[in-house]
Amino acid sequence: MNNNKITNVLYGLLLLGLIVAPFAGAYPVFVMKLMCFALFASAFNLLLGFTGLLSFGHAAFLGGSAYVAGQAMKVWGFTPEVGLVLGTLTGAFLGWIFGVLAIRRQGIYFAMITLALAQMVFFICLQAKFTGGEDGLQGVPRGKLFGMLDLQNDLTMYYVSLVVVVLAFLLIVRTIHSPFGQVLKGIKENEPRALSLGYDVARFKLLAFVISAALSGLAGSLKTLVLGFATLSDVHWTASGQVILMTLVGGLGTLSGPLVGSAVVVLLENKIGEFGNLLARITTVDWFNTLGESVTMVTGLIFVICVLAFRRGIMGEIIALVGRRR
Repeated sequence: MNNNKITNVLYGLLLLGLIVAPFAGAYPVFVMKLMCFALFASAFNLLLGFTGLLSFGHAAFLGGSAYVAGQAMKVWGFTPEVGLVLGTLTGAFLGWIFGVLAIRRQGIYFAMITLALAQMVFFICLQAKFTGGEDGLQGVPRGKLFGMLDLQNDLTMYYVSLVVVVLAFLLIVRTIHSPFGQVLKGIKENEPRALSLGYDVARFKLLAFVISAALSGLAGSLKTLVLGFATLSDVHWTASGQVILMTLVGGLGTLSGPLVGSAVVVLLENKIGEFGNLLARITTVDWFNTLGESVTMVTGLIFVICVLAFRRGIMGEIIALVGRRR
């Protein structure tokens, strides 16, 4: 069995696991949140892992789209599908603005420009009345999809979210394996050579940035629909750092890496308190009960360990190991 067949089998098993997860005791809302972050990390990986552009401003696309989608569904009365489309278009529009201003810069200058622009979006969200300021945009209704599917039902919402995330992931896979994706890889490996071959590098990078931002916007819009609110944490710079952490821990430049990295980070943030309590009962060491208050420290420690021991990330190391054994 070749690598492609093995990969397809593993993705099929993952999809099957997600399909049966609600019936296996998994909390649907938590799994939906995880899927949104997996999509966010995959969109970011398209930019960094396959194009070589490090953006510190992706929180602007996630959070900005979340607010627009929430406003559209709560205040303007639009249906969920229209809210998701408007959120995705908002991400694409912000990505185009960011890209036009930053794309001709490289390295740390590109990263700092995206961070500065993202901070501007954050302060707009903080001051604007429709965002609710520090309270966030609350009470976003799920409504009915296409006027038929009642998304108030968690199970219905779960499978709609699964379909949206799977289709978006397939779009990323198709983009990477297309001639356009091969050009992006060439730009990452050797940009001067891509220029010498006649490719309009700036245009290719701008298009990759817009696609990544649009998919990040879709992730933010879907997250608002699932949870019913959008907050400043979605647009804060820490969300940009979080998606970088997910991508690096999972495996930069691999399709499966962001999926694994997002699962690791989200599980750490949400379940570390329960894990600490379990360790405290097993070892009778009371200190473990405080792990839930030290999420940032533990996440940072995991990141340091991964950087030192798994420089390719979890999936990157596994793929390299399988390659060596073959």
